[in-house]
Formats: sequence, C-alpha cells, structure tokens
Amino acid sequence: MFQYDLVVVGSGPAGRRGAIQAAKLGKKVLVIEQGKRVGGVSVHTGTIPSKTLRETALNLSGWRERGFYGRSYRVKQEISAEDLRRRLLITLNHEVEVLEHQFARNRVHHMRGRASFIDATTLQVIKDDGEAMTVSGASILLAVGTKPFRPDYMPFDGKTVLDSDELLDIEELPRTMIVIGAGVIGIEYATIFSALDTAVTVIDPKTTMLDFIDKEIVEDFTYQLRDRNMKLLLGTKAEKVERLDTGKVQLTLDNGRHLVTDMVLFAAGRMGATDALNLRAIGLEADSRGRLKVNPETFQTSVPNVYAAGDVVGFPSLASTSMEQGRIAARVAIGAVAKEPQKYFPYGIYAVPEISTCGLTEEEMKERGIPYECGIARFRETSRGHIMGLDTGLLKLIFSLKTRRLLGVHIVGEGATELVHIGQAVLNLKGTVEYFVENTFNYPTLAEAYKIAGLDAWNRMGDIKSEL
Repeated sequence: MFQYDLVVVGSGPAGRRGAIQAAKLGKKVLVIEQGKRVGGVSVHTGTIPSKTLRETALNLSGWRERGFYGRSYRVKQEISAEDLRRRLLITLNHEVEVLEHQFARNRVHHMRGRASFIDATTLQVIKDDGEAMTVSGASILLAVGTKPFRPDYMPFDGKTVLDSDELLDIEELPRTMIVIGAGVIGIEYATIFSALDTAVTVIDPKTTMLDFIDKEIVEDFTYQLRDRNMKLLLGTKAEKVERLDTGKVQLTLDNGRHLVTDMVLFAAGRMGATDALNLRAIGLEADSRGRLKVNPETFQTSVPNVYAAGDVVGFPSLASTSMEQGRIAARVAIGAVAKEPQKYFPYGIYAVPEISTCGLTEEEMKERGIPYECGIARFRETSRGHIMGLDTGLLKLIFSLKTRRLLGVHIVGEGATELVHIGQAVLNLKGTVEYFVENTFNYPTLAEAYKIAGLDAWNRMGDIKSEL
C-alpha cells in the first residue's frame, strides 16, 4: 500500500492546483516544498513579487498621472528600496496565508524538505535538520519550477551583479542599470526600474526581442521604451563583466564598447530545478536546460506514474497555464477524466506598458496562408483613455476574411492583461467581427477599443448582408 495517492514535489501554481484538485476528488495528497514557506517561485521570487514591485513602482512614482501633470510628477519624491520591499512583504504574507488555508481546508498534507527519487513510487525527503525520511505515492507530480541561469563567467555578488531572484533584496535603487537579456523577465524588470527613473540599458545578442509577440505590437512597445530614453542594444553581446574598485560594474561589449553602471541584472534564461531529484534512479533525463519532456495532453513523462507540469516542462512558462497543467496532470494521475484545455490562452507580459496577446499573430496568419484583415484601435481614441490621460496604447484584432472569425487579439498599453480576456472569450467561442460591431460596451471604458478596432476591420471587410 502507498502512503499517498499523489505526491506533489513543489508548491507553485502547478503543484498547488494539482494537489488541491486531487484532494477535492477524495484522494490522499502530500506536497513537498524545499523553500522556507509554501508557494514556490511564483509566490516568493517570480510572478507575485515582480507584479507587486511593478504596481508599487507605478503608484509611488505617479507614472499613471504623468500624462496630465508632466514627466516630473511623482507621488513620493524619494522612493527607496525599503518602500518597495514593505508592500512586497505584505503581499507575500497574504499569498502564503491563503495557500496554507487552502491546503488545510482541503486536507492536503505538506512538509518542508528536499525530495529525490529512490524508485518510481518512492521519494527520500531530507529535512532542514538533516533527518531523512521516505514517502511513497501511487503517482508523483513534479512541479519543481525553475531557477535563474547563472553562468560561471558572470561575477554574481548579490549587490551589483544579480540574477532576477536576488533583485528583490537590493538595499538601494540604482541610478543606472544594465539588463542582460531581452526576454520576458529582463524586459519586465528593465521597464519597471525605468519607471522609477533609473537609467536602463538592455543588452541581448539577438537582433529582435519578444519574437512570439505580434511584430506591430513589439514595434509600438519598442517606440515607447525609446521615447522615454531606455537604451536597447540588440544584436550586441557582453563579452566581459567586471566589478570595479569604485563599486560600479564595467561591461565590455563584442563591438569594443565599454559601459559602466551601478548594477547589472543578468536575466538570460532560467533552468528547470531538476538537478537534485535523482532522475536517473527512475530512468528520466532532463534536457540541457533542466526541463522535462511530457505528453502535452496528459503531462505524463516516459515513466507512467510520474507526471510533470509548470515551468519545468518549458514554454509557455506562465503561472496561469501552469495551474491548468497541474490540474490536468493530477486528474489523469488519479484516473479522473480530464478535458482538453481551450485552444487559445492569453499571454501576459507585465512590463511598463503591459503587453497581452491571444491567438494568432499577423506573421502566423501569413505563414499559414490565411486571408485576413486587421482592425486597430488606439487608447487615445477612447473617452476613457482621455480621462486617464493616456497618449499611448494599442489594440489589434485579426479576422479571417473567409469566416470573419476573430483569430488574434494583441494589446500593448494600460490594462492590457485584463482587456485581453474579452478577446480570448470571443476567440474560444468562435465569434466574428459582427460581435464587436453589434455588441454594446460600457462607456466610457478602455474595452470600447474593441468596438473601435472591430469597426476599423469591418469597414474594410464589408457588411456580410450585402454579400449574401
């Protein structure tokens, strides 16, 4: 007999959602978490902290009001790292308390320790005091998440050269910052610190950034960053990073240029946190980035009773999709029916400004040979945009000319990650351009941009009645 029906390693979005789902179906569940408190990377160093930092920065800097009062406007003149940390701790404590209550309410057992495989159904758990114990489960769900990629050539010191986890513990805000890596994490933190009036430079060997986002949205986003004097050195590699006696950091680029800054954030990728799991004991092997290969429908690994979900299985590496992956994996693991998830899910980038997207990009429409039409709305065209003082922000809808169905929604600007859900619903329900033209939206709202964009496309597509 196994001690548990399901043992979950990791308590991030995938782990906690999977554990609670199995418990709600009457199964005996154990969650093993190696961190000091439950919640995983998402709660302690990833999703929640970065979004809390963003919201605090925008509030204290008065960023949202600068359209009215000018770029020099600030709610708090001297913003410190302690100001940011104070709100962060309040938010994290609340998240942990909610999660612990959910575990208790659903009778999910949880323990703190480092887990590793003995065999496919048995794990050894090393507790903080060194005590070792074994637990067994009919099924095991690996939801260990990721950790920052830390190459040996980077002189990390936790103060002037940091990874994205260490950035949350800085003691003072830098005047200048260089971010190595123009991926989602790098761009989010770069724009947040730029909103705090830190002079930010982004370096990346690739000549483009955020390639999975619609190109027109990225172009608008890039314009906004450069308009506020952020430096984007794309197609450039930092060949050498060294700390100076002055306390600053010097970077030598592959073009011979030298840059000196107060702080360097290295955000060039993350690694699956699988190195301590002793995967060899069960015949599993992670890839070069520590990620596990799974069946995309069941999240089952090549070992039948072992499942993996969340960031450890790779793209899209979102808290939202990780939760759904964990739920599906748990249902399959305990023999319950698991419905296939909706085809279209939203992707959110919590930069300043936000970007959110769902469905096909214009580039993908061209690759697939689908005749299409686009509709564009700018937030400044809406009354709500005027009220909020917005002079930027763009919503783009992509429709099939043949079926008139919405196939893509792409947004950059204030509230993008909230607004995208309207488009997501229409996408998954196979709605057409007529929905936006004929539907009534609250006025004044930013959501009215959907109607403006719908009309923009409809004007070129023609009225379906006149074509019958």
